[in-house]
Amino acid sequence: MTQKTFLTIASFIACTVGLVATLFPAMLLASKGTSPNEATDVWMTEVGILLLALGITNFMVRAHETSDTLKALFIGNIIIQIGLFLIEFIAYQNGIITLLSGVAPNLTLHILLAIGFYYYLKKM
Repeated sequence: MTQKTFLTIASFIACTVGLVATLFPAMLLASKGTSPNEATDVWMTEVGILLLALGITNFMVRAHETSDTLKALFIGNIIIQIGLFLIEFIAYQNGIITLLSGVAPNLTLHILLAIGFYYYLKKM
């Protein structure tokens, strides 16, 4: 897979999840087995906007040549994926996220995306 294809896929995932989180925050939280409320809906919407922005950024740079800026973006993406993995894993372990079906796909996706960003970072 080329870097451009990987970034296209990563941007599609971020934009899709971001759009769902922005438009349907309570539904997304409920799918994880949490108890949504107005405050969590606000934070989920904020996360959705951030994911949309990240997805758009990744899409816009997908064909860029190696640069220090692109390296920084990849490092930021790795940190995001590892951080989201840890947050969701700990939340599941602590019973905050109660449905394995609401966390297992995300954990897998965060690992795969982190590996992908790391792989292309090392190829630079």
